[in-house]
Amino acid sequence: MIRMELQVQLKYEVSAPGADFILNIHPAYTPCQRVSSENLTLSQNIPSELQTDSRTGNRHLRLQALPGPLEISYEATVELAHRQDQPADLHEVPVHQLPLEVLQYIYPSRYCQSDRLIKLATAEFGSVPAGYGRVQYIAEWIQRHVSFASNTSNSTTSAVDTLIERAGVCRDFTHLMVALCRALNIPARFTTGTDYGADPVLGPPDFHAYAEVYLGGRWYIFDASGTAIPMGFVRFGTGRDAADVAFATIFGTVQSWAPFIQTTAYADAATGFVLPHRCTMALSTDAMPG
Repeated sequence: MIRMELQVQLKYEVSAPGADFILNIHPAYTPCQRVSSENLTLSQNIPSELQTDSRTGNRHLRLQALPGPLEISYEATVELAHRQDQPADLHEVPVHQLPLEVLQYIYPSRYCQSDRLIKLATAEFGSVPAGYGRVQYIAEWIQRHVSFASNTSNSTTSAVDTLIERAGVCRDFTHLMVALCRALNIPARFTTGTDYGADPVLGPPDFHAYAEVYLGGRWYIFDASGTAIPMGFVRFGTGRDAADVAFATIFGTVQSWAPFIQTTAYADAATGFVLPHRCTMALSTDAMPG
């Protein structure tokens, strides 16, 4: 088991007459991810509402901010008990056997134009044996062909753009990973959360994006950027692409500052908690440990 202490601090200056915020900064409820404690503090004396999507476990904080400074502080203790499976045991699920709720993740979406990548995906990965190994091969192919570089993309950058520019950040790596999987009829979804274990040279801790791919009847974690340790990811949201699970969607005029994010892992042999580490097993937070 993994125990993570999470801190998120957001700072804004809200212009008149105010602004509506929808934030996705709370860890999702999943079978393997438990929020044992949490605390939210707002600098403005305004009401807030936390809503949970029953389909995904995503949690959305909604508030209407007044003009002036707004600071949002969130702290949580999150316990992770990943399901771990042998990669060789995980097979691709034929389209005709996919559950209805999974079908949306094989279609093209705004930032993941899988229909434009079918020819490339077939040429590069069509002869690779199907299953977990092929999905991992796609992630490694992206790492070989795309460079991780800050300030090389923006909020409109798509999977096709990243393929052309061959540079991006975790959001771009994930969009490309998701699009290439879907081009092969492998369901894949865009997942948001926090990173852990990334090289400090890449910058301070930040929100993170990674993929979850549907194999063997469950969703498994793949980090196409390769920059962090997947066992330490705290999941916030899942969707078709970044448009579905933005950390902050704001309706109104605001000035924003860079977020402060910190995740700390704690080991305790007596209670079975260990530090996140890289492993060769397939990891899922979407099904009970097996």
